[in-house]
Amino acid sequence: MVYDFIWVAPLAFFCYMSAPVRIFTPGAEQTFVADGYLPMTIALLLPLFWRRRWPRIVFAVVATLSFGQWAVGLAAMPANASVLIAMYTVAVRHTPRWAVATGVVAEVGVWLAMGGWDDRGVTAFASGSVFVVAIWLAGIYANTRRRYLEGLEERAERAERERDQQAIIAAAAERARIARELHDVVAHNVSVIVVQADGAAYTLDGDPEQARRAMQTISATARQALAEMRRLVGVLRQDGGPPEEYAPQPGLGQIDELITQVRASGLPVKLHMSGEPGAVPAGEQLAIYRIVQEALTNTLKHGGPGAGATVEIRYGPAEITLVVSDDGRGAGAPHAGGGNAGGHGLVGMRERVTMYGGRVTAGPRPGGGFHVHVTLPVADTATAGAA
Repeated sequence: MVYDFIWVAPLAFFCYMSAPVRIFTPGAEQTFVADGYLPMTIALLLPLFWRRRWPRIVFAVVATLSFGQWAVGLAAMPANASVLIAMYTVAVRHTPRWAVATGVVAEVGVWLAMGGWDDRGVTAFASGSVFVVAIWLAGIYANTRRRYLEGLEERAERAERERDQQAIIAAAAERARIARELHDVVAHNVSVIVVQADGAAYTLDGDPEQARRAMQTISATARQALAEMRRLVGVLRQDGGPPEEYAPQPGLGQIDELITQVRASGLPVKLHMSGEPGAVPAGEQLAIYRIVQEALTNTLKHGGPGAGATVEIRYGPAEITLVVSDDGRGAGAPHAGGGNAGGHGLVGMRERVTMYGGRVTAGPRPGGGFHVHVTLPVADTATAGAA
């Protein structure tokens, strides 16, 4: 508002100094047209305070007032310059189409104010038009320059974003390369451990000293492999994340605790387990735990009121079967199952299952609800270690 006052104040002062008055002298009277000057001046200047917020409306108001002024026979006054100020603002802030429209209206106003097409009117119209066109061109130039500067800023911001994205992509690619190299190192160390362990077992009775050296080699190589594995995890961890504490990962033994937590959250869950777990690797146990956790979390989010879930785990001699089903809204939920836009739960399940050579299917149940069916082969720990 202060900026608008600075624009309006000089014109208001000029209008005040140019105000016509009535002069009465003894025996003579000199009359100037003063009727309506003050209210008309206020009416023309007041809308200029909102010209930057509503340029087109302000121009329409002052142009209409000026036309009414001409229609009732009031002479042109300094406050009519508000039309030119409003025209300039529209030219600066809006498209060229609006600038041309306001320029035409201003030219029509000049023609009406100058009195027609006689010789005197044409001369006055030409003089006034030069002034109007100069202001109009100044507005067009300011608009063009403003758009150019905004374009420069936008391009600079876009270039900065692209540079940051390229840096992130490059860092991710470098982390992946380092991870592959460290994977090879760790795999080599584990292979050495397996070979040394087999040799120690073979020579334990016949050559205890050689078996002892093999065990020392196993110990040193295992420590080195553990250190490299920690480096590998550090490389793959996102930058800027909070430091993580070393803690045992959950497995099959924590399924009961997970079910208890979910029940405490208000979701009735039934757990059915059959067969003997056998020697399931810790990584595969973690995958089963996370899949159950994600499936039940999706039921809590999207199952709706009154939904219940069932978790069934069947241990077989060659594979483990996991089925998590619910009787909630299923496919009717906006993001049911975590596989739709807005969630990555099903994608994460597939990644975990694929890593162990398993299969996963998920989708709505025929009678309502949603189900996740997972089949995981029972990993051979000896084969996995040799790989």
